[in-house]
Amino acid sequence: MHIKRFEDAAPYEAPNHRDVVGLRLQGFEEGGPENQWVGLSQFLPSGGAGPDSTPFEKVYVVLEGEMTVETGGTEAVLKKYDSCTIAPGEVRTLENRSNHTCTMLVVIPYPPEAN
Repeated sequence: MHIKRFEDAAPYEAPNHRDVVGLRLQGFEEGGPENQWVGLSQFLPSGGAGPDSTPFEKVYVVLEGEMTVETGGTEAVLKKYDSCTIAPGEVRTLENRSNHTCTMLVVIPYPPEAN
C-alpha cells in the first residue's frame, strides 16, 4: 500500500491550462502506481484547458462544481460525480462557465517516455 496525504500533494503545471491549480495525488514517485497517475484540478470561474489532445485516454470526475467539456462539436456539462473518458487523440476543450470553483479528479496513463 502506498499512502500519500493530501497535505503532501505537490502542485504541477499542466500545458495549455488556465486559471487552474493541479495537485498530484498519486504517481511519478517511488512506490506509487505503475500504470497511471492521479491529479486533482481546481479550476477557477472561467478557467479551462485546450483545445488540445493527447495520445492516451484521460478520465475526468467532477467532485464539486461543474465543467463544460467540448469534443468534436458536442458539448456536455459535467456536474458533481459525473465523469467522462476522453479517447486518445480526441481534441477536447474544458471551460468552467460557472461562478464556483470546479474540482475534478483526473486519471491519466503515464506518457510512454515516463515508463
